[in-house]
Amino acid sequence: MKKNLLFATLIAASALMVSCGGQKKEVAAVAPVESKVVIKTEAATSQQVAQTEVYTADLRPYKQNFISPSMAVRIEEIYVEVGDKVKKGQLLARMDKNQYNQQVLQLKNAEVNLARMKAVYESGGASKQSVDELETNIEIMRQTVANLEENLELRSPIDGVVTGRFNEAGDLYMMAGNAAGGVGMLQVMQINPLKAIVAIPEQYIPQVQKGMKVTVNSDTYPDLTFSGEVSLVYPSVNASTRTFDVEVTIPNNYSTLRPGMFARTTFNMGNRESVVVSDLAIVKQAGVNDKFVYVIKDGKAEYRKVTVGRQVADKVEILSGLQAGEVVAVAGLSRLADGAEVDVRN
Repeated sequence: MKKNLLFATLIAASALMVSCGGQKKEVAAVAPVESKVVIKTEAATSQQVAQTEVYTADLRPYKQNFISPSMAVRIEEIYVEVGDKVKKGQLLARMDKNQYNQQVLQLKNAEVNLARMKAVYESGGASKQSVDELETNIEIMRQTVANLEENLELRSPIDGVVTGRFNEAGDLYMMAGNAAGGVGMLQVMQINPLKAIVAIPEQYIPQVQKGMKVTVNSDTYPDLTFSGEVSLVYPSVNASTRTFDVEVTIPNNYSTLRPGMFARTTFNMGNRESVVVSDLAIVKQAGVNDKFVYVIKDGKAEYRKVTVGRQVADKVEILSGLQAGEVVAVAGLSRLADGAEVDVRN
């Protein structure tokens, strides 16, 4: 065996006589200094490791509507403010009725004229074409009145909360773009539940299914974990990013989460049988991101580069470079080098 340190020279084999009061003293031999590195070891094992993947996403409202009339009209009254919770069918705003009233009067006048023309037509004083043209115009006017009547009162199409109010009573609504990027007087969002659109690498297409449970975390609430569920898997893959989109629905009963928040979504893609070792065995090579372990064989340390995967409690998944059953050093690593002799003291 190689020795890193030299043994001390053995002192004289025969006794050295010291003349001091007639006494003889014998100097004992010095014991050799041990050169092995003292370490502790642990065997790599094999176990099922959950293949969890984390993807970032922005939270979005489950539904979103911009509320507005379908034509330019003056606003008579708006009954809600930003932050108000509203129910489906609730009255949100009322529009000015002048234009509607004018169209109703014109329609009634046209109907009277039609009755007169029919009488003239029956007596031979008007053509059938004139009657038909007037009837057509009246039908158009009736549709216009119906449309105006429908736009006199604006109601919420969903249960939600008012997240935008872009006009005031008395404004002439002109169907122009608003500050939220839509065309509307009001914006209503359904925020319970919320949803997140997550881009996932195409390799996981077989694992991701509708109904799959997803864990959601937000930096705003670091101590809270929210549960979500895959509600929609988009059928196409983005050719540029090689990802496919997944919609995750997240219950939000207490309105804790808000649209626009940043979130992390965790998907469990199943389990894989993997080699694991204590995280104490992993050494990071200085200056690079390489990881290695010291495998112990025949009383010596062998430097071994490894590829690591997931952290599993106090163990680390090894993707390559180590087999189950191989023994690695877990203590005394700072004094080890490739080929060093070791003294295992577990």
